[in-house]
Amino acid sequence: MTETSKPLTYISYLKLDELFRLQQPRSAGPEHDEMLFIVIHQVYELWFHQVLHELRFLRARLLGGASAGALAALRRILTILKTLVAQVDVIETMTPVSFNSFRARLDAASGFQSLQFRELEFVLGHRRAALAEQYPADSEARSRLEAELAQPALFDAFLEYLGKTGYGIPASAKRDDFRAPRPPSPEVQNVLLEVYRDNEFPAQICERLVDLDEGLQEWRYRHVKMVERTIGSKPGTGGSSGVSYLRDTLFRPLFPDLWDIRSRL
Repeated sequence: MTETSKPLTYISYLKLDELFRLQQPRSAGPEHDEMLFIVIHQVYELWFHQVLHELRFLRARLLGGASAGALAALRRILTILKTLVAQVDVIETMTPVSFNSFRARLDAASGFQSLQFRELEFVLGHRRAALAEQYPADSEARSRLEAELAQPALFDAFLEYLGKTGYGIPASAKRDDFRAPRPPSPEVQNVLLEVYRDNEFPAQICERLVDLDEGLQEWRYRHVKMVERTIGSKPGTGGSSGVSYLRDTLFRPLFPDLWDIRSRL
């Protein structure tokens, strides 16, 4: 019987045998908590994969002017973000002593090397073209990041959506080069005030985007505190500066225009 003619089962559909072979601790013994460390980070990467899938779907719905589809995608993304935050509770059951029992085995491996998280940041608009240039020119990672930089960021897609739903988007807000972050715009903020006062579907999407911004900040904060309680002020693996770098990522809004209008509503 060939592979394709075998009856499909739960195990074969989800490729569980292959999946469970992917947890390979490097410590002697191995140390008990290294399995948790591997599983948590593999699960994070799976969720990043799904969030990227949903964000690209959301961007397409916005570019197509589909209000209901955009709201449904945002609801799912926000629900996944809650799960990402909750997973920090699990990894915090690992003490600093247990982490340090296998930390040296990680060599230069670091969460800073997560390509999917960089892609996720790029989709959301936190764009730094120099990060893509750190990868070899002919690498898949470089190609993926450059491809994302050529696409509209999420807020660019949202402005396109507003134009399709009848709002006048100022010419100064339109752009063809998406490689840099979008700066705050008083003209865009005036349009957003109009959106909120109309209180229709676009206003709901505005609030869900604020939820998304806040949710990612919550995850960043929990991540910073988890790292701080685990390694303190030590440098991170892979030569990163550890907690000090992570702190610098806090309180940087993805969609500053949506925050700047709060005092005018």
